[in-house]
Amino acid sequence: MKVIIIEDEVLAAEKLERLINKYDSKIEIIERFDSVSESSIWLGNPDNKIDLIFLDIHLVDGLSFEIFNRVQVQTPIIFTTAYNEYALNAFKLNSIDYLLKPVSFDDLFTSMKKLENMRASLSSEPNLRSFENLSQVLSKIQKNYKTRFMIKVGEKLRSFTCNEIDLFYSEGRDVFILLKEGKHYIIDYKMEELQELLNPDEFFRIGRSFIVNINAISRVNIHSNSRLKVKLNQETDKELIVSREKVNDFKDWFSGNQ
Repeated sequence: MKVIIIEDEVLAAEKLERLINKYDSKIEIIERFDSVSESSIWLGNPDNKIDLIFLDIHLVDGLSFEIFNRVQVQTPIIFTTAYNEYALNAFKLNSIDYLLKPVSFDDLFTSMKKLENMRASLSSEPNLRSFENLSQVLSKIQKNYKTRFMIKVGEKLRSFTCNEIDLFYSEGRDVFILLKEGKHYIIDYKMEELQELLNPDEFFRIGRSFIVNINAISRVNIHSNSRLKVKLNQETDKELIVSREKVNDFKDWFSGNQ
């Protein structure tokens, strides 16, 4: 089995290596990274094949969740962190386990056995029993995505379904929804939270400031510098540009080839 460790504390990374080797000396630790940027570049290379990621949450240049905003990662993950408040976000990803530091050998042993048992129990088909293909099964597990948002409108509370929302967008620190009827309302969420809560079959984050509903798109035009420009069914003063690094993923999403 081939793994990578993403951890910004040298001593914690070295201890994790020792625990992994103690569990199984045949496990090959391919790389160690301490930042979102380096990890994203390496994971974004399709030639780099691994079976498992050990992932800390606080890295030298930000939270590791940002990696998943930059590249598509389907490899199983074991989170190792000193913070327990991120567990919910972690389990929305391909998470096998969430271990609090200091990680003990018993903790690691339990997580690795959980991984092996999951591999064996998810399918009896021979072509799904390898570590390499476990991520394919994990990615198909049904997740519960948010279907409604409660919005304060004056002195009242209103509930809108995701089908009524064409666009989520940020301006400064504030995040808004744009309804199909053309009205805008502020919501108490961050864009990163919305990206985890929304069904990725229906919503795509085209850049830092915009998450668009696929059913709200009327057309997509070729834009400058190999980018794309999204037009909605309704008129809006927002310029919806698909960032260059997301163009290929957007094309797959928009064409249904995810």
